[in-house]
Amino acid sequence: MAKATKTSMFVWEGVNRRGQAVKGEMSSMNSALVKAQLRKQGIDPKKVKKAPQPLFGIGGGPKKKRIKSSDITFFTRQMATMVKSGVPLVQSFDIVADGVDNLSLKQVIFEIRDSVASGNDFAAALKQHPNLFDELTCNLVESGEQAGTLESMLDKVAIYKEKTEALKAKIKKAMMYPTITLMVAFAVTLVLLIKVIPSFQEMFTSFGSELPAPTQFVVNLSELAQQYYLYILGGAVIIFVVFFQALKTSPSFKDNFERGMLQVPVLGDLIRKAAVARYARVLSTTFAAGVPLVDALESVSGAVGNSLYRDAVLNIRDDVASGQQMHLAMRATKVFPNMVVQMTSIGEESGALDTMLGKAANYYEDEVDNAVDNLTALIEPMIMVFLGVVIGGLIVAMYLPIFQMGSAI
Repeated sequence: MAKATKTSMFVWEGVNRRGQAVKGEMSSMNSALVKAQLRKQGIDPKKVKKAPQPLFGIGGGPKKKRIKSSDITFFTRQMATMVKSGVPLVQSFDIVADGVDNLSLKQVIFEIRDSVASGNDFAAALKQHPNLFDELTCNLVESGEQAGTLESMLDKVAIYKEKTEALKAKIKKAMMYPTITLMVAFAVTLVLLIKVIPSFQEMFTSFGSELPAPTQFVVNLSELAQQYYLYILGGAVIIFVVFFQALKTSPSFKDNFERGMLQVPVLGDLIRKAAVARYARVLSTTFAAGVPLVDALESVSGAVGNSLYRDAVLNIRDDVASGQQMHLAMRATKVFPNMVVQMTSIGEESGALDTMLGKAANYYEDEVDNAVDNLTALIEPMIMVFLGVVIGGLIVAMYLPIFQMGSAI
């Protein structure tokens, strides 16, 4: 894998072909390359110097932000639009960069532009940023360059990324509401146990009578929370950090977690449908791009988003490489729905595999959308019941002694 070249940002001033004064900024390895690039663009450089760096990162304009997958999707779509409109590739980078607010992404675009302007292929320039552009994207762009169909290939890559982002957004939407609600419920419960219930406890002590069992249980729980709440919060943070660190660093833990998530009621069905949708979408895109089926399956295995389906796709790849039809290999894995297997069979027989897989992807993307709505509708009453039992139970337990006193009077 090619090592990314270290570049710096330069500001320049010059005169264009019309004799007009122009200025701007450019990312490059040194000022000489900046001047050479400007001359190629018909600009006579008068002054080129490194862009000033703000002291301690304070001032000097907007701060750089992390580049998100949605930023890469935006860049891909904009590049597809520019190239489709007939704009030269190098000039397309400048136009797209002008419309980008994220300075980190803008610098990456300038680096890719400089690499392409120096004679490298577009795909080779993308491969210099493996943390931003996955292997599938680079391979599709490379196929488009080799076949002379970069315009249509960039459009396919943009559609693939937009569909993938939409799928991620739907799943995040399904998980965000219950996660936030449970976190708020935990915080409210902790505040009640630490701040509110001790006030009731002082009042109960003055009664001098034995407390009801539910009230005594909550009082004991409150005493534990007051004494150990820092440990509880610290433990929760440690568990959270260790869990996500294990997901990042331990492939076996991540694989087991992903397989376990498939067994969760309702949510597991959503994850399965999302994996099938990704499988069909990516395979449809790569096969339509002219990528050999075995190589396409290799790319798909890393994009399905679940270890069970990844291993299934790798098994399909091995079976197809040995001469077996793909729909038979899919059926043998026992993880793909019959409808997808049947559509794959029809596609293989009719020679329209990419079209049939595209239809399957559309169907399952709609299924994911419906599943998210159903999951949200199911979770809302469950969360209300949970909040009523936990928080309502704490409040009722605190008022039980008062109710008993009222009935005695």
